[in-house]
Amino acid sequence: MSEDELPEVMRRWARHPRCVGLARMELRKTLAGWSLVVIEDAALIVLSELVTNAVRHGRVSPGREIETRYLRASGGVRIEVHDAADAWPEKPAFDSDSEDGRGLGLIAALADQWGVSERVGVGKAVWAVVTVPGGGEALWLG
Repeated sequence: MSEDELPEVMRRWARHPRCVGLARMELRKTLAGWSLVVIEDAALIVLSELVTNAVRHGRVSPGREIETRYLRASGGVRIEVHDAADAWPEKPAFDSDSEDGRGLGLIAALADQWGVSERVGVGKAVWAVVTVPGGGEALWLG
């Protein structure tokens, strides 16, 4: 299977703090399968921040789930976290005294790109792209 034919990995999680660790395990497996372990540390931090924000701020009715999607991107991975909350995160102001927005600051520092998109149905998708440092391509063994 070529890099272009890799499937999207999609999972749904209960909006609970333990889903952060479960989503991290799933991403770790996915990156290993895609020969992208070189970006694992950065990708796991980005994912942790995105899922934690969805759990913490996605105050929605019971039964609504968080969805993660991992897509192979050129030189890396696109991580998406979907939730049913309408509020979109704002770019961090980098106020050193503020506790708010530090997670988004980490995402901005570690990801090559990040943003928020509308999604089908209620809510939004917050996404980030993490690529191999130096613009190189990870060794593809598939």
